[in-house]
Amino acid sequence: MNLTPRMEKEKPWYLRASTRWEHFRSIPLERLWVLMVAVALLFSVVGYYVDIVETKGTLPYAAVLAIALYSGLNASLWIIVLARLSRLYLIGLIVLQAFNSPNDTAIVNWMIRTFQLQPVTSDLGVKFAATAILWSTILSYVFFVAYIRREGKITTRMANELELAHGIQVTLVPPVTLRSACFDVYGISRPSEKVGGDLVDALSLPNGDVVAYLADIAGHGLQAGILMGMVKTATRTALLDVGELEPHRTLPLLLDRLNTVLPEVKEPQMYATFAGFRLSADGSVFYALAASTPILHWHAAGRTLSHTDESQFPLGLLPVPEFDGETLQTVPGDLVVVATDGILEVCNKPGEEFGVERLKDVIAANAGDSLPEIAGKILTAARGFGPQLDDQTILILRRL
Repeated sequence: MNLTPRMEKEKPWYLRASTRWEHFRSIPLERLWVLMVAVALLFSVVGYYVDIVETKGTLPYAAVLAIALYSGLNASLWIIVLARLSRLYLIGLIVLQAFNSPNDTAIVNWMIRTFQLQPVTSDLGVKFAATAILWSTILSYVFFVAYIRREGKITTRMANELELAHGIQVTLVPPVTLRSACFDVYGISRPSEKVGGDLVDALSLPNGDVVAYLADIAGHGLQAGILMGMVKTATRTALLDVGELEPHRTLPLLLDRLNTVLPEVKEPQMYATFAGFRLSADGSVFYALAASTPILHWHAAGRTLSHTDESQFPLGLLPVPEFDGETLQTVPGDLVVVATDGILEVCNKPGEEFGVERLKDVIAANAGDSLPEIAGKILTAARGFGPQLDDQTILILRRL
């Protein structure tokens, strides 16, 4: 689940920052200054070019250096505006470019009057400008290389850390396969990046019941992956205590505890959705939801599909007095499917979402297949419909 791009699009266009410069927006100024110096040195060449072309090298040296400094600072200002500020500032910067030539003239005239500078001979001026161009280019190259090397090292380290995190992700969220006396359980998660925020898990309780659940952390990437690991640990720890309660109270109490714990270990804007099931040894199904996507129920007897969509608060966002649980009636052969919004919200080129109805069609057409095959066909259908932009996770239960 990723809300940031949508929130960014809701801003007026002139307040949005350019996404093409997203990399530079994330770089601290203590690292970005190296690039700014490199750009300033490179574009300072404009000042020396003006001296050679416009005045044949006769401008006083100090005036030439002032124009070069102005040109370099102007180029660095473009990086600051494009990387850190809204597009409203870009309009002002574009307008400023129309005044570059008058500004150069004003700077030169002011310096000549104030410091009573004298023109230099053309030969010496051209030689000075040409030498300055050479050294500015060399120094700009040095700073560009320094910036690229530093960022390359950081990128390599981050890539290694992401590979390590991906290994942890595989350990924390492997494909889930579990069978009890009455139920077959399968779950799989495919992150959109190296590390995802979706979680699917199932475990057996000492009395033979099974708890299976699917959670979706708002956002994706490393931050969501860390919170996902916390949710799994907290869930399994809580089930050590609540597993032996009355089956219909197990999941509501679990959600209450998670909603109490999560606010202390996450960023304020982050939260989790949750769909949990307790599958009893006698065939009963108890479930509880927290802002979850719909539960799809394939009724084997009538070969029909229904879905349950209950509005409840997500976990970790707001204090909730108490979460509710419900009972789901199943018979042998029934399927219960929950898919995260990474599947339901996949969009094609015209902007249509994959949606619940298309998911129902895939389930109905393949209800007799094995659970891994059904999950695979759902993922294939979603990816054939549009590009994957969010983590895609599926939990499937079958009454045996």
